[in-house]
Amino acid sequence: MPSSRDERLVYSTGLGRIRICKRCGQPEDACRCGETTRASKRVDAGATAAAAPRDGVVRVALDRKGRGGKAMTQAIGVPGDAATLAELAQTLKRLCGAGGSVKGDTIEIQGDHREKVIERLTALGYKVKRMGG
Repeated sequence: MPSSRDERLVYSTGLGRIRICKRCGQPEDACRCGETTRASKRVDAGATAAAAPRDGVVRVALDRKGRGGKAMTQAIGVPGDAATLAELAQTLKRLCGAGGSVKGDTIEIQGDHREKVIERLTALGYKVKRMGG
């Protein structure tokens, strides 16, 4: 005889994956224990903190994932507000002669320009570490 956990709906074509509360076993929409909303807020807060540590160090990395093999130089964890980041991104893009964008506290420059970016950020007074190879 199958248990009630074996009969629950996990995926629906129209809805996609259905998130289940770990405490009561009900879908999040029908959750009665209230743990789902608190747990999901904790996970989201932890994910952003782990993604870019706020220790004042700018990490420069090369990324090729999701771009068809094309390289992207990333300056991760740049301190400052949105206006400061946009101005710094413009400076780095002009230095490298490439396009790019700002996403959160990360500046992305098209191409492999790690050395130029590290030199300029160091000259501007940032503490910089090179990530990866």
